[in-house]
Formats: sequence, C-alpha cells, structure tokens
Amino acid sequence: MNKKALFILLGSLLSVGAHAEEKGGLKPGDAPPPPHAMDDGYRGVEDARISTIEKAKAMHDGASVSFRGNLVKKTGDDRFLFRDKTGEITVQIPPSVFDDREVKPDHLLTVSGSLDKKQDPPLVRVSHLEK
Repeated sequence: MNKKALFILLGSLLSVGAHAEEKGGLKPGDAPPPPHAMDDGYRGVEDARISTIEKAKAMHDGASVSFRGNLVKKTGDDRFLFRDKTGEITVQIPPSVFDDREVKPDHLLTVSGSLDKKQDPPLVRVSHLEK
C-alpha cells in the first residue's frame, strides 16, 4: 500500500511541470513596420557580419548568417517567419534561445544561426537572438 501511495505522490509532483505557464517567445502585438522602414529606431553599431535574407538565399548550406529585422508570425512549434528589408525566410528558434524574453512583431531583432538549404524552403536554425 505504501508503494502505491508513493507512486501517486511522485506522479502528481512530476505532472506539475507540464502545467507551467509558457514564458518568452513571440507574443501577439503591433504589426511589424513596412520593409522600407526597417532601419528606423535601431540604435547600435553597424556590424559588417549582418547579412540580408536576399544574400543568404544565394549562400551555401551551413553558412553562418545574421539578420536584422522582425519576427512576423509563428508558423509552427518553433518556426517563425522572419522579415528584413530584402525579404522573408523561415527561422527555427528553440525556446531556450528566447531565454524567457517576449518578442512582438514590431520589435527590431538581430538573429544569428546557420542556413539549412536542405529544407524546402530554406530555413535558418537560430542559435542567438538579440533584442
């Protein structure tokens, strides 16, 4: 009888984590700015390593890329549509990369990761996100 009670107690403790509130990630908000206004509001140092989506689509599979733009919408579990002033691309951002930060479509972000051209359409596996 004690073993049964122990299993019930352990099961109830483990299930508490499954009902935790989701933190971070893309939250609904204002619409992203139009592509011609993407530079407005950015305050920072120009980085020569920042590329554009248009240039990245011509790069090789596995290339390291960084983009500055907006997460427009969520398209899957950890997939999002990312837009800069030259176009759009699908990005895969695991919850650990968000690090409990909330992001809205009108926030200007810098994302870095690797280009996966084996996917159709190509996507970027994001390993770093700056808000």
